Amino acid sequence: MKKEEVERLLKRSRSFKDAADFHFSRGDYDLTVFSLEQSLHLFFKAKLIENGVDFPKTHSLRRLFLILGQVIDHSVDFSEFEKSRSLEFSSLEDAYVTSRYFPREFTKGEAERLMKFYLEVVEFVGRFLG
Repeated sequence: MKKEEVERLLKRSRSFKDAADFHFSRGDYDLTVFSLEQSLHLFFKAKLIENGVDFPKTHSLRRLFLILGQVIDHSVDFSEFEKSRSLEFSSLEDAYVTSRYFPREFTKGEAERLMKFYLEVVEFVGRFLG
């Protein structure tokens, strides 16, 4: 069951990343950033489940990321990464909230930076989890 759940979450994560790429190509930068947030959110949850932890009910990417670091005994590495990228984490978390409650438009430059950040996070996690 857990393996199926992990695969389902990772598939949805990839679908949101594909959506982000699509929205970026159309110039819909707010939807690009929202889709990146959703993709990372599902990615973190999948990795937590894969490591035997039920994820908490939260909309905080930062919290999920730091919990993942604790679970795999790399909390210092994850904490340092989070501190060095706190603005990017905040921007993605803002995308979730603002997409629902407050109109906020992201620029092309912001979307590009957050797309790069997304790739850095996935690569960073991959260094520890393979």
